[in-house]
Amino acid sequence: MRLVFLAAATVGGLVAQTQAPNESAPIFHVNVIERTAKAVNYFYRSGPTKIDFRGTVLLPESKGNATVESRRGRTEIDASFEHLKASQRFGYEYLTYVLWAITPEGRPHNLGEIVADHSDNGHLHVSTDLQAFALIVTAEPYSAVRKPSDVVVMENELRPDTAGSTETVNAKYELLPRGQYTWDVSAPLKQALANAPKVSQREYEALSELYQAQNAVGVATAAKADQLAPDTFVKAKQLLTEAEQMQQSKKDSARVVEIARQAAQTAEDARMIAVTRAQEQTLKTAHDETAKAREQTAAAQQAAAVAEAQAAQARADTESAQQRADAIAKQVEAEKAARARAEAQAAQAAAEAGRAREEAAVSAAAAAKASKPSPAAEKAEQRGKLLDDLSAVMTTRDTTRGLVVVVADSAFSGELLRTPSSEQLARVAAIVSRRPGLKIAVEGNCATAHDEATARRRAEEVRGTLIGDGLATAAVTSEGLGDSRPISSNATAQGRADNSRVEIVISGEMLGTIPLWDRTYSLAR
Repeated sequence: MRLVFLAAATVGGLVAQTQAPNESAPIFHVNVIERTAKAVNYFYRSGPTKIDFRGTVLLPESKGNATVESRRGRTEIDASFEHLKASQRFGYEYLTYVLWAITPEGRPHNLGEIVADHSDNGHLHVSTDLQAFALIVTAEPYSAVRKPSDVVVMENELRPDTAGSTETVNAKYELLPRGQYTWDVSAPLKQALANAPKVSQREYEALSELYQAQNAVGVATAAKADQLAPDTFVKAKQLLTEAEQMQQSKKDSARVVEIARQAAQTAEDARMIAVTRAQEQTLKTAHDETAKAREQTAAAQQAAAVAEAQAAQARADTESAQQRADAIAKQVEAEKAARARAEAQAAQAAAEAGRAREEAAVSAAAAAKASKPSPAAEKAEQRGKLLDDLSAVMTTRDTTRGLVVVVADSAFSGELLRTPSSEQLARVAAIVSRRPGLKIAVEGNCATAHDEATARRRAEEVRGTLIGDGLATAAVTSEGLGDSRPISSNATAQGRADNSRVEIVISGEMLGTIPLWDRTYSLAR
């Protein structure tokens, strides 16, 4: 990993636990010019293996280790970290740490937030559908970011006993320009950070997630999400307000964390939608310029028509000259000369008219080529519109597998859908049926292995409802995944409810394979 440092300072702090950074001191400003890490292809179902983490020059005293095991349908990562100093030492906007998996092609995947305890230690147990990847840790303004910042504090380091084949991640790019996820932190928040008292770990986590949600809404505002994605942005602000009110009312800190994280995620969705729609507006400007070019082409065609009319008039003059030559024998030679001159003029006018027609044809072809939108832009537009329509009915995420509509555990009474949820699915079926060619995969998930049968029957219940509401039988499949894809810990009732869900995965050629928040990266050989 090669880094260029423009300025550095060693002061730091942690929200509600230690002193905030000194505003007058310089902060790290990092410009990543090349990043090279070792990715590991963890052999399928070959048993667990260990890797280490080492700190970069930004946080050299930090370290960690992880146990990685490739299982059926997923790869599990159990990671522990030590000496995670306060992330705010890199700037007020950095409120947390995030663990990333980077594919050999350079595509990042957010695996989850690392919350340090009072001893600056952290632990994270997550799963991913990737097989080969490198692991890095970055400081971030909030945990729901889609691209890693350029503040990389740790990266994986292979051990002599690490099992699996390795390959180099050598993607030459700036992972994230400083400023895309930054904004001017308000004075009240700076004062709160500077004067925060010591609190319990649970209260600290609630405050940290709340400040991250405030950061996420601020970043979305800077991206003009309130104008370009108003529905999603309003939902994010409502969730943030709800979390703030719960915190002020001293409600359960776990619930505050849940609502604050949902607010941050929704704000990030609004930011990504705003970025996409801003790009669409840029395309519209290009389309308007193409229309102007077409107008210029029409003017050229009109000039060609005038030249053609002049040529016709010249031919008429020639015929008149010929008639006068026949009537007046004495002026035969003079009329011949005049006729020759008129014919020369007509030939010149015809040549000019031909050149004008050729130029008009070239301009028309160029205008037609410029006005045709790219297939990728059309797919992104279709994906964004469908995401907006589905989000207005039920909770929907944009993932690499497609658009995922979540049917929560509360939507069922046992294995049967409740009436309000059936009505919502009818609206989902109506939205999808307006876009022929889409594939719908219904996946049942549960919290524990003995609920696998319930998960499968719930998936079949949702599939039957969608087909009954108008979707083609061949286009809708269902399966039970059991407890293979948990998204929360089963230690709490809310976590078990989160895991007992049904996901409707919608995909197809018209939506493309790349989410609105994602992009591919070029490789450096």
